[in-house]
Amino acid sequence: MSLEVNIRKKLASFDLVVDLTAESETVGFLGASGCGKSYTLRCIAGVETPDEGRIVVNGKVFFDSEQKINLSPQQRKTALLFQNYQLFPNLTVEQNVGAGIGRDVSKEERKAIVTGELKRFGLEGFNDRYPGQLSGGQQQRVALARMLASRPGILMLDEPFSALDAHLKSVLEQNLVSLFDAFEGTILYVSHDIDEALRFCDRIAVVEEGKIVEMNSSQGLVTNPESTAGIKLSGCKNVTDARKVGPRTVRVPRWGVDLHTAVDVPDDVRSVGVRAHCIHVADGPGENNFRMRADRVSDSRFERTILLGFLDRDDRAERAVERTDDEMRFLHQHVFWQINKTEDAYDGFPEQGEELWVHIDPAKLYLACK
Repeated sequence: MSLEVNIRKKLASFDLVVDLTAESETVGFLGASGCGKSYTLRCIAGVETPDEGRIVVNGKVFFDSEQKINLSPQQRKTALLFQNYQLFPNLTVEQNVGAGIGRDVSKEERKAIVTGELKRFGLEGFNDRYPGQLSGGQQQRVALARMLASRPGILMLDEPFSALDAHLKSVLEQNLVSLFDAFEGTILYVSHDIDEALRFCDRIAVVEEGKIVEMNSSQGLVTNPESTAGIKLSGCKNVTDARKVGPRTVRVPRWGVDLHTAVDVPDDVRSVGVRAHCIHVADGPGENNFRMRADRVSDSRFERTILLGFLDRDDRAERAVERTDDEMRFLHQHVFWQINKTEDAYDGFPEQGEELWVHIDPAKLYLACK
């Protein structure tokens, strides 16, 4: 089972450029809203048409601009689950599940397929109900059962949990485990939630303005992101522009400091990132030790988040601003520091206005060139 996508499409705000190959695995598309994730799935399904390129699923050519091939959505036999499930309101659960099964399948086999999928997703006894008589979770299970019943060549899910509350989402995630376990082939999963993508995906494509800027393993995206977008989407709260000023030194204009790194700095380095929990109290001056002030403090149940401002900014740095001047510039010139109040041992947690020395671990810095 395999997927080959190499397509181009000129859109209003950017050019969609997707070059992707996948085998029997789950590939996540992670990125901000409107970056082209869903549009890519719609091109594979045949709902949208690329300007040029080629799409091949399990050896079957879905689209080839040079060969003038463009199969209809029905001919492609894909399964695309949208956010709202798109069940037929005038059909029963049993009829909805069987809606995607080909007409060449006998009545007996169709019945067996539908019965099997209803059982798989715990929908026995719901056969004669209509979508309007079901809860949101039950509707999702019907949609998943319909996907498998159609025996598709590829599964595609477009943010299936976006409309659910946190409690229901955690329960229904187990339905996806059943779906993925039962399907042998390529699965594409669109999300903007890093934790959700990590739970389900073998590899993750980081999408930014219509382009895949990074393809990484799920764990690799957390431990070693390779792009600025990847660093941000991995949950890193401190990401800012940087440039090389030494073999293992970068200058950070917005922060007004130089940072020493544990690895050699690429000549074309673009940004640097450090996670909010990789900052620690220091005794005084030293490598990557900085005199800082807690300009803002907020608490949750288990964490204290502190916005740290650099007190000894380089004269060549971007002019420091007060919060009242420009809120976004003010935030970008600060470092987010998170302290676990139940685990981190400090004599006293920093309060707003307090000045202190902090250390940024050179080994914990992420460097990105794109």
